[in-house]
Parts: sequence; C-alpha cells; structure tokens
Amino acid sequence: RHGAVKNDDTIKTSPFHFDLWFYFTLQNWVLDFGRPIAMIILPLEWFPLNKPSAGDYFHMAYNVITPFLLLKLIERSPKTLPRSMVYVSIIMFVMGASIHLVGDSVNHRLIFSGYQHHLSVRENPIIKNLKPETLIDSFELLYYYDEYLGHSMWYIPFFLILFIYFTGCFTPVEEESRMPVPALLLMGPSSLYYWYLVTEGQIFILYIFTFFAMMALVMHQKRKGLVLDSNGLFLFYSFIITLVLIAVWVVWLWDDKILRKKYPGVIYIPEPWAFYTLHMNNLHAAKESL
Repeated sequence: RHGAVKNDDTIKTSPFHFDLWFYFTLQNWVLDFGRPIAMIILPLEWFPLNKPSAGDYFHMAYNVITPFLLLKLIERSPKTLPRSMVYVSIIMFVMGASIHLVGDSVNHRLIFSGYQHHLSVRENPIIKNLKPETLIDSFELLYYYDEYLGHSMWYIPFFLILFIYFTGCFTPVEEESRMPVPALLLMGPSSLYYWYLVTEGQIFILYIFTFFAMMALVMHQKRKGLVLDSNGLFLFYSFIITLVLIAVWVVWLWDDKILRKKYPGVIYIPEPWAFYTLHMNNLHAAKESL
C-alpha cells in the first residue's frame, strides 16, 4: 500500500497556492515585522510598560495563525509527507515562538528606557549600573531565552516544515514548472521578509543549510526527470533572492565599526533593529532637537 502511495505521488501535480502564500506573506509582514513598529508608533498611554504592548498581541496572533497556515500548506502537498515529524515540528514552533514572545516583549519595552540593541547586555548604560550586579545575569538570561533558545525552537521547526513541504514540490510535467503572474508578484515581498527573518533572527547558518539542502534535492530529482512545480519554484527563487539581499546588506554595513564590535567573527550579519537603534534612532533624536 505504501509503495502505491509513493507511485501516485510522483504523478500528482499541485496548482500554485496563491491564497495560502498571500496570507502567509501578509501575516508575516503585519504580525511579525510590524509588531515592534506598532509598539513604537502607538501611544505609550494605551499600552503601559507594565502591560502587554500592541506588538505582543500581534505576536500572539502570529503564534496561532502561522502554525495553522503551515499545516494547511502541508495538507496541500501532492506528496504524502511524514505527519509525525510535521506535528512535532509545529509543537516545537509554537513553544519557541511563545518563549520568544516573552523575551522579545521585555527587550523591546526596554527601548523606552534607553536600551540600545547595537550594544551587548552588559555594555548597555541602563544595565551595567544595576545593583546588585546579579540583576545583570538575569537580563542576560532573558536575552538568552529571547535570542538563542527562543529563536532556535522557533526557526529550526519553521525551516524544517518548509523543507518537508519542498520535497513534495516536484513533477515530471515540464509545463507545470513555471510560475504564474501572482507568484511573481508575491516573490518580492516574500523574499524581503525572509531577509528580515534571517538577519534579525541571526539564523544565517540555518537558512544557508536549508538552501543548500534544497539545491541538492533539486539536482537529485533532476536526474530522475523531475522538475519543480510552481510552488517549489516560488519557494526556491524566494530563497535565492533572499541570499542576494543579505549579501547587499552585509556589503553596505561592512565598514561599520560599532556593529562590527557587536557581531564579531567570520559571519557578520547585523540585525536591522540594531542598525535602527544605532543610526535611525539617533537621526530621529537629532531632528526632534532642531
């Protein structure tokens, strides 16, 4: 029976899922990228510092909607995919995104107290003067949950699910290997969001390994006479454009000495919000003083 399923999978094709990719891109931009912006723009009186901010409610909605869309994406795959791995990945995704919600909420609220994201925890003026000094350890623990544990449990399952879905995006029909106009229109916003995800999440290693795995799978399937369908092409080309955007971002900030200090090592990819607090925030303050 399992062998028959596998044979059927090789001849099935899937149309471009414009609705799912559109909702996916829209909620990524609004609920993920837009949450810190909403927190900064909306009046502080509406969301006191000791209460959840507007961005926190955005994050809560993201934690519910994204797993739902990922499950719907997996359901539409023309290939039978490992359900157990998908469900475990979804559970880990929700756990990681929820951990990140708490840490990110506190870290972004610290901006109103003068916290600077381009500096390490101990180098921040509002942190290094805390008494007793053990409080600094607590803030470093919070940073660890936000930037390391939360990100790992959030992004590893996220990219794993995308790759699992990608394995089912192959067809023997050459005519199916083309992208419709809606896919081309969505590719720009989708790629730009992945750029933000990789740079702000500091997950370049995870991203590049996923991309290399995609490339290896494409070459392997090509030997079998299989090509990517429209959904696979959309995902694959989005990752390629993302890599180009990351390269442009790194080259642009290559000589920034302050960001270089914050991000030492071979892989130098500054976070957009660190760039904002270092340069754009100072620019806003200079304009307000005029």
